[in-house]
Amino acid sequence: MAGVEPATRKRVLRVIFVSLLLDLISFTFILPLFPKLLEFYRNSEAGPESQSTLLAQILNGLNAYKSAFAKPIDSRYDIVLLGGALGSLFSLLQAIASPVIGHLSDKYGRRTALLASMTGNILSVLLWVVAADFRTFLASRIVGGLSEGNVQLATAIATDISDENSRGSTMALIGACFSIAFTFGPALGAYLSSIATVAANPFAAAAGVSLSLIVIETVYLYFSLPETLPNKTAKAAAKTSAKPPTVTRTNSHFLLNLVHFTFLLFFSGMEFSLPFMTYDLFKYNSLQNGRLLGYVGLVASILQGGVTRRLSPLLTVQVGVSACLLAFVMLGRIASVGSLYLAATFLAITSATVVSGLNALSSFEASEDERGGKLGILRSWGQLGRGLGPILFTSVYWWAGRDMAYNAGALGILGVMALVFKGLKSPPGSVKKRVKKEKKEL
Repeated sequence: MAGVEPATRKRVLRVIFVSLLLDLISFTFILPLFPKLLEFYRNSEAGPESQSTLLAQILNGLNAYKSAFAKPIDSRYDIVLLGGALGSLFSLLQAIASPVIGHLSDKYGRRTALLASMTGNILSVLLWVVAADFRTFLASRIVGGLSEGNVQLATAIATDISDENSRGSTMALIGACFSIAFTFGPALGAYLSSIATVAANPFAAAAGVSLSLIVIETVYLYFSLPETLPNKTAKAAAKTSAKPPTVTRTNSHFLLNLVHFTFLLFFSGMEFSLPFMTYDLFKYNSLQNGRLLGYVGLVASILQGGVTRRLSPLLTVQVGVSACLLAFVMLGRIASVGSLYLAATFLAITSATVVSGLNALSSFEASEDERGGKLGILRSWGQLGRGLGPILFTSVYWWAGRDMAYNAGALGILGVMALVFKGLKSPPGSVKKRVKKEKKEL
């Protein structure tokens, strides 16, 4: 939206960055807590005398799934499998909710949709605060999966206020929020979990701080975020012509959605399998895995701040899927910690590029009055891939072994690369021009 004044654009970007950072830090608190948190519920609800509880029934189902494998699966992975199942549930619920949230933002405005989404987020975290039993905790995850819309709406807002030349760098800013949050959020959540406040819920301190961050974010958005949907702004209302400009499409939304789905199908499976692989090869514990993921987040945030925002969206995606292929190939063959961290560097490059690049490409293919819906559908397909990937990839891992799993993943990413390099094109205006710089030099 080229009509936005630079001062307004800068102010809205600051609001997006601060709010999304608060949201993602709050979201990542729980990630390192899943093992201990689920162990707490299992010990209190899934004993021999309590087989009728919801958690006991779920664990029995997971054990039946494990028994289908020829390769025995150690019981230490029960909690990891349960955590993965909850993660998949959250992603699949997001796949359902994202298009709805996007279309509502096109109809009623970004600000209204975002504040409604934040209300659901507050309820979700509040349920976690009082979750003395697994049923309440599960309800918290379901409410969160159906209401979380901050990321996709922040993307839509960033698109509303950006012109074609600045859109890629704006999407990189959103990606940087992810990297920063995933670098520091899990560590802060782990620290807060060591503070015991309520015996019925040992994780109430972490949940309480998470709730505080979400409430602060909501209040901040209410007072600081203006409406950015073009047909809802004061300038647009004053215009006699209500029709948004026609968009000449370069890439079909079907192709963009297919790339997003297939990429995250393989990438999320690889992500979820890392703790299993590092334990099998190097006997890594949760602290060592946390350091590895922290390294990935740190490198990704540096790349997004200094490199990704300078690349065109298509080149960003091409670099990311190429790095992902190298990571898959290496992870199927590593034998040392040094090679593990080299593969993790390629994972960081992938994390810093692909999703933000696809969001930028999709935004070029949507007019002002449909952008929220189109970005919501893109996210929906991605979340569907993220929900199915861990289940499918770990199944291959246990059935056929590490080599076969990562080789199959590499072949899958090779197919994604074919779609990206042969199918996707750079939309007009997405490649940054250097005319201004040349004029200054003259």
